[in-house]
Amino acid sequence: MHKDWKDANATLSSAIAGYRDASPKTAAGFSALAQAATAPAALDMKTKELIALAIGIAGRCDGCVGFHTKAAIQQGASRQEVLETIDVAIYMGGGPSYVYGAQALEAYDQLAGG
Repeated sequence: MHKDWKDANATLSSAIAGYRDASPKTAAGFSALAQAATAPAALDMKTKELIALAIGIAGRCDGCVGFHTKAAIQQGASRQEVLETIDVAIYMGGGPSYVYGAQALEAYDQLAGG
């Protein structure tokens, strides 16, 4: 399956914006949680985005794959780092993670401009 990850991210961002408008308190709470969880501390932001990507793959979440691949790229993740993240996600999530891992690599190649 070939997916346009830039378009998928844009479409999901629009849907999230609509939800944020409809339920601002919950959206603000989730945003605060995301900011707190991804703030650099013992782990840097790139590592945290790679962890989030692995969980998105294992959890079979298309939107998570798209968003966290893009965020990992923005934090300087290399293709090799994303590949190793996919490897761990497959190890932990089995066959379904293999499929989502392939999609994550496709997302990386599209979103990184490769």
